[in-house]
Order: sequence, then C-alpha cells, then structure tokens
Amino acid sequence: MNVSDILTTWYQDNKRDLPWRKVHDPYLIWISEIILQQTRIAQGMDYYLRFVERFPDIYSLAEAPEDEVLRYWQGLGYYSRARNLHEAARTLAKQFGGKFPTEYEAIRSLKGIGDYTAAAITSLAWDLPYPVVDGNVFRVLSRLFALDTPIDTGKGKKIYTELAASIMPKSDTGLHNQAIMEFGALQCIPQNPDCKHCPLQAQCLGYATGTPQAYPVKQNKTKTRNRYFHYLNIIYKSKTWLNRRSGKDIWKGLYEFPLIETASPADFADLQQTEAFHHLLSDAGELQISLEISNLKHVLTHQILYASFYKVEINEPIASLQQYIEVPIDSLDRYAVPRLIQLYLEKTGEK
Repeated sequence: MNVSDILTTWYQDNKRDLPWRKVHDPYLIWISEIILQQTRIAQGMDYYLRFVERFPDIYSLAEAPEDEVLRYWQGLGYYSRARNLHEAARTLAKQFGGKFPTEYEAIRSLKGIGDYTAAAITSLAWDLPYPVVDGNVFRVLSRLFALDTPIDTGKGKKIYTELAASIMPKSDTGLHNQAIMEFGALQCIPQNPDCKHCPLQAQCLGYATGTPQAYPVKQNKTKTRNRYFHYLNIIYKSKTWLNRRSGKDIWKGLYEFPLIETASPADFADLQQTEAFHHLLSDAGELQISLEISNLKHVLTHQILYASFYKVEINEPIASLQQYIEVPIDSLDRYAVPRLIQLYLEKTGEK
C-alpha cells in the first residue's frame, strides 16, 4: 500500500468520533477548523457545540452583534479568530448570498482564512484536491522524509506543501486530509511517539535515522516578554466600571477593569506614584482598597502577564470614570472578558 492508503486504513480504525466529521457543510467545517487552530479538541468541543447552536448558519453569525460573538468565544483566547469569523460571515452574507463559494481562491480571500483553512474546507466539503498542512502534518511529513528544512521559513512551507500534494490521492482527498491530521495528533505525536507500532515505520526515514523526535526543525524562536498588569475593580454602591479594549494589542473588543500597566513589577506604593493612578483616583477622596489577587501569572503566546487585582471602594462617583462604562455588578456576566478577568471574577464570586 502507498502512504495515503496506509494513513486512511489507520484512520478508519483509530479516528475519534467528532461532530464536524459527520457533515459536509462548509460552514460547520469552517467553524470547527477556526476553533481548533489554537485549541485542543477536548476544550474546543463544548465551545463548538454552543457556538453552532447559537449561530447555526452564516446569516445568524453575520447578523449578531460583535459583543455577543465574543461572549460565545470567551475563554478560547486568540480573539482575533472570533472577530475574523464575524467579518467573514458578513462578507459571505453580503457578497455570496449567505453561501460558501466552492472556489479555493474565493474562500482564501475571506478574512481570517489562510491556505490551511481554505484547503480543509474545500477538501472536506467537496473533495477538492488541496492538501492541508498544519502542525500535525508538518510533523508527519518531516519525519517521514527526514527533512531538515525549517518549517518556519518560506522555503520550508513551499517544500512541505509540495510533499503533501505528492502523497495526496486523486479521489477521497477529504478522507486523506483528515487521516494525516489525525495521524499526527494521535500516532506521530511530538514527544515519545510509538514508532514500534507505527504503520508507516517501514517508509519513515526519520525512524531510520534513530532520532525521529529531531523533526520537524524550526529556525526561529520568538522571544517572550513579561508584562505587569494592575487592575482596579472600582466599586460605588452596586456598580463597577469597565473598559473595552481597542487598538492592536491583545484582547481587542473584550472588557476589563481600569488597568494600569507598569514596565516592571510594582507594589501598591509604587502604583500610587504613577501618573495613571494619579489621573484616575487623585480626586476620589477617601478610599477603601484591598488587594484581591497578587501577581497572577497568565501565559499567552510570546507574552507572560503578571496581574494584580485591587478592589477600590469609593464614596461617590468621580469625573475620571466617565471614560469607562458603568456596569451593575450583577450584570458583569453579560460582558465578554479575557480569561484572566474571568478567573478573578470566579475567585471573588462576582461571576
């Protein structure tokens, strides 16, 4: 048997029972692929089911407010995925009559859809001959062919795409793509793969070298940076205040408490000396302040956040809060917040 036949035979015997594998609806395939881009299946399953129950088709997603879309995405992270989904749905509703085009390039032109996602949609929905190349496929191919070309280079991506196409059959391309992705997820795993019981052992050059875990090769390692967040949960009677994040930073469109970011670790005495603290609370009069959480570590891609949360009770509203959104405390669950804020609310019993 050739490589594709071996993969699909293995897949039929070992595949997981997942709801998006039982349909050929490009919309449902699209939603599942976007959710699973940065999310494990175990975590993403419930999100997928809730998301497609609320937004079962392109029009329901396109017509929903962005805040609601983000609220259903809350906890998944990488929120640009949700914003891009929303924008692409609006494009599909407006320009394509609420239906997915079948042409690869037309799908590829939609916001947030790259080569991999376009290939997944076209092959899984219509069996079109476009190979998927994701992290799992990179790993399988790099070991199978013992490739030392870095996967995070333009040359590497081109080589891997060509190799993926070379082992793709002329028919049942959707089945083949699902098989090689599942093989990478379950069999050809990053650490300690079970090479002795691998059906591709005889063909695998990485196994022949004796060091299959040396593949794939990466050239660049992005440095991480530390950030220091200090949140002020300002309370007056039964109200608090939120800010909706904007710009090109993390969590665009999500809500958070008034934030002071410092360049290095800072205790409350240090925080009081900042211009941001002075601007926000210098006219607040007597304050009751308590440290709720100190230096909560929250890891993001290429960033590590250290967050402290202060509860600040004021005796009367102050002018500096006009730049924020006044929210009843018992309505906080209506707002899409980052996981970091959600952890604080769960710990303090406010959500």
